[in-house]
Amino acid sequence: MILFRQVASAFPRARRILAAGAMSSLLLWGFAEALPASAGDRPDSFADLAASVSDAVVNISATQTYEDKDSAGGPNVDPGTPFDNLFDEFLRRHQQGGDGDAGRHTRSSNSLGSGFVIDSSGIIITNNHVIADSNEVTVIFTDGTKLKAQVIGKDTKVDVAVLKVNTDHPLKAVKFGDSDKMRVGDWVIAVGNPFGLGGSVTAGIVSARHRDIDSGPYDNFIQTDAAINKGNSGGPLFDMDGEVIGINTAILSPSGGSIGIGFATPSDTVIPVIDQLRKFGETRRGWLGVRIQSIDDLIAESLDLGKVRGALVAGTDAGGPAAEAGIETGDVIVKFDGVDVAESHDLPKLVASTPVGKDVAIVVVRKGQELTKTVKLGRLEDGEQKASLAAGDLGESRKLVAPPGEKALGMALSSLDETSRLKYAIKDSVTAGVVVTGVDSNSPAAQKNILPGEVILEVNQDPVRAPADVARKMRALKGAGKKLALLLVSTPQGEVRFVAINL
Repeated sequence: MILFRQVASAFPRARRILAAGAMSSLLLWGFAEALPASAGDRPDSFADLAASVSDAVVNISATQTYEDKDSAGGPNVDPGTPFDNLFDEFLRRHQQGGDGDAGRHTRSSNSLGSGFVIDSSGIIITNNHVIADSNEVTVIFTDGTKLKAQVIGKDTKVDVAVLKVNTDHPLKAVKFGDSDKMRVGDWVIAVGNPFGLGGSVTAGIVSARHRDIDSGPYDNFIQTDAAINKGNSGGPLFDMDGEVIGINTAILSPSGGSIGIGFATPSDTVIPVIDQLRKFGETRRGWLGVRIQSIDDLIAESLDLGKVRGALVAGTDAGGPAAEAGIETGDVIVKFDGVDVAESHDLPKLVASTPVGKDVAIVVVRKGQELTKTVKLGRLEDGEQKASLAAGDLGESRKLVAPPGEKALGMALSSLDETSRLKYAIKDSVTAGVVVTGVDSNSPAAQKNILPGEVILEVNQDPVRAPADVARKMRALKGAGKKLALLLVSTPQGEVRFVAINL
């Protein structure tokens, strides 16, 4: 189970909410007494539902064998938590693991998780992190049967894996439901293998939808208060019809145990991935070839968008689909294949779920004008491979002193020449711009985390090549009564972003 121990860092208001929880529960208790209750508010029992699906839920035991001559082997569950010693002792009493011989050079590490059967022929779904890097995967059924599993395919981006077991009889299977139909407040049950205890059922409601917890590019989690603990990873979250509407994947917890904030990957997110893994053994996602960033109020104002919307293109991949279609850095993508892009996080999910090779109409806002571009999508995996091959070493930075130059908004600026390129290890892919050689600590630039060694490429979408260009542009904006300057800034490694700075 993926844990989020630092509650305050993951959700800034969480600590305050938790602190107020005890008082809130006292206040709400008396209020709840006065609310009318009806028979339809909640089921009398989850027993029939649990009985109908439990045989399709399995335990997953993944074993990783590696050399470790200095320590004896022993099983553990998701190492690195405050409960490691408890897990080790519990598992040593209930199963065999490791060689226990300090003189030998191999050690076995067992991780336990959950999964569920979706095809009676032996197709099983779990989380990728449950079986990642394992040498051997064993599926344990409710009747105690243990079968070795073959990994058909896995995907790290949505954390899902497809397994196959060989069986001489049809297995009990469950089917996916439509997660998009789930509403906040709907009942759900989670079935799995918490703490290695075996099949367990917990019940709760959908607490929220479309949660982004920064675990991957396609975050779109269902949040639930059904108790999910370590070992529940990869198990199903069922609706009241006994259909799987999510895969239990992560929890927010300061201690490692459930505090009623669990996250499940929606079925509508994983179904296309599972279909690809079953068919090809790998994913085949659409690829646009753009680097995007979020738009805040300042950036929206500087681009005359009217309101915060869309995904800001911070760069395009050379030879990628977007670049070939004429999409440029600074464009704001507001519609993709007929679907509005409300925020930047929406775009990767839309692109990834679109078939490779499809011609897609994309609406962009460029300097206040809406334009429509037609893009033939590539394959994401091919684009990632090209990017990996193109990435080079930064090389050693020589200690040379850049000459002093202009200053603007608290930044000391110099030309992008051989001296500054060597001093800050600026890659050759950054071909033009103005180098930031210093930043005043209380300046607008410092507030926006602009750092020495970064390169200003544009001011208000106009290229700059010398420090005087930046200073002159700033003076012109102030003279025109503008309150903001929109900078396109590159790191020494060539990663670019837009920064809106108060003038």
